[in-house]
Amino acid sequence: MDRLKGKVAIITGATSGMGRDTAYVFAEEGAKVVITGRDEARAKEVVDTIKKNGGEAMYVIADIADRSQLDKIVDETLAAYGTVDILYNNAGMLSLTDSMNIGMEEWDKAMQVNVTSALVLAQRVAPIMKAKGKGAIINTGSVAGTSATWGPVGYCTSKHAVNGLTKALAREMGPEIRVNAILPGAIVTAMLDSVGGEAAMDGMKQRSPLKRVGQGREIGTVALFLATDDSSFMTGQLLRVDGGVDA
Repeated sequence: MDRLKGKVAIITGATSGMGRDTAYVFAEEGAKVVITGRDEARAKEVVDTIKKNGGEAMYVIADIADRSQLDKIVDETLAAYGTVDILYNNAGMLSLTDSMNIGMEEWDKAMQVNVTSALVLAQRVAPIMKAKGKGAIINTGSVAGTSATWGPVGYCTSKHAVNGLTKALAREMGPEIRVNAILPGAIVTAMLDSVGGEAAMDGMKQRSPLKRVGQGREIGTVALFLATDDSSFMTGQLLRVDGGVDA
């Protein structure tokens, strides 16, 4: 306990799924957690749960698909807590249209949500972390960022880009800031539900030695590892958390 005591952590896409469960893990470890998302009712529910369990949290309603709203996240965090120690760029968008049919609006939105928002928020928090002499940035990639399959060209390409962004930021933001990425496989989330839930992931389950899909908290504990000094000699790394698919 208390591995993040006194730290301020921004988690995008924290009103459900992996982001929500990571927020709970961080709060349990003493962090002041900033919940971001588009749904105020869900954001309030997460914050209320954290406070009920003795933690500290606030929420900022922002749509990261709208670049103009990204500054709001950092500005309101600084107004409330005065600093930022951890940024977890977790929010994501699933794009399933194939390469011959995807329109530029869908393509651009996938890049904005999955890649550009992570860059812009990193740009905002980096000077704060640099001045403190320490900080951690975590990005959510995907196993789709290590290979390709038919159909989700926007999602696949954007998640490959997250890998490159993670490595580039790690190179440029050291030594004070460590930047790593988590590459989830099939995890129980609203995004998974949108494509048919666990049944749709049966192929991945069968390719996994564990024969199951993951839980959001199993991502949260890896994020905790990357946010603490337990991973103090790690940066620029892409950690697959996928149940050993294709191991």
